[in-house]
Amino acid sequence: MSIYLTRRDRLQGGPTLDPVTLWRYNVKARLRLEFCFHRVTGNTDVFEQQWAHEELLCRVTGGEIKELCQQFPHGITDQVIQNDMPHLEPQQRAMAINKLLSLGQLDLLRNSSGLLYRMKDMQSTSKMKGSDNQEKLVYQIIEDAGNKGIWSRDIRFKSNLPLTEINKILKNLESKKLIKAVKSVAASKKKVYMLYNLQPDRSVTGGAWYSDQDFESEFVEVLNQQCFKFLQSKAEAARDSKQSPMVQRNSSFATSHEVWKYICELGISKVDLSMDDIETILNTLIYDGKVEMTVIAAKEGTVGSVDGQMKLYRGVNPVIQPTGVVRTPCGLCPVFEDCHEGGEISPSNCIYMTEWLDF
Repeated sequence: MSIYLTRRDRLQGGPTLDPVTLWRYNVKARLRLEFCFHRVTGNTDVFEQQWAHEELLCRVTGGEIKELCQQFPHGITDQVIQNDMPHLEPQQRAMAINKLLSLGQLDLLRNSSGLLYRMKDMQSTSKMKGSDNQEKLVYQIIEDAGNKGIWSRDIRFKSNLPLTEINKILKNLESKKLIKAVKSVAASKKKVYMLYNLQPDRSVTGGAWYSDQDFESEFVEVLNQQCFKFLQSKAEAARDSKQSPMVQRNSSFATSHEVWKYICELGISKVDLSMDDIETILNTLIYDGKVEMTVIAAKEGTVGSVDGQMKLYRGVNPVIQPTGVVRTPCGLCPVFEDCHEGGEISPSNCIYMTEWLDF
């Protein structure tokens, strides 16, 4: 038809038009007409099957929005969609988003900046097929809690479902391996629920210092000793260098990365320790008066630096020994004024005093 029309116009002396360009115009007009018809009748799925198969001739806008959501796993705002697709009219954009929401391919979330659209995990979506609305609601609440988890009491508050029904739903979701229960170190008798594939947050598990909800005091003490030993050896090596006092002082410092590397090479930890874990240990040594810390400027990308700054640590010896009163539990007791014989806090039942006297 395009070839016929262009030849006819040329013979009649009318305006000439390239047949390929005319064909494209005709195809676009037909696609636009078909899409408008299927949109009005509510059969856009049929249009996609007939005209947008493998996106050879066209594609529905929902595909572009899905691709954009895949680039931002944490979600996108309506403004991001507008900036990326300025050719879309507001009505077209709203229809495409509503369609993806109705098909269960997008999640609608809310944060401080407004509404967010996020691609739904298709694996969990397929597992949730056949679940009722109550199960989907509980699953959504647990998913929003992230890796910090949520208590069943908070689930009941957000869902307005009875506790018996929530317990039944939680057991069902656990059996499907969609969620898991994790004991929190903050409350050993309570469990928090999170998605099955998430790694619990440190605030839930206690990090490297806890094992089966028990604080590993001996492990922490060993790390304290080894970190202090490394800093002491660094300071001794600086003193033996026979250099100027300022050079000795500067060379006695060590970065937290150096201490972390030393502890890892010792192999005394069964769990993987992070730099933050080692800095926590170093902070306890600072509180004990055994270590001092200073912060220096560092080039961006330097190992151990954060925001252009680097922490340096060195072992120190106290100038004078602490007095005897400070060494006793009473010298550092925060409830010293409330302690008296016959009271709830008294020297006779003070466990710290008993331990100190036994030592």
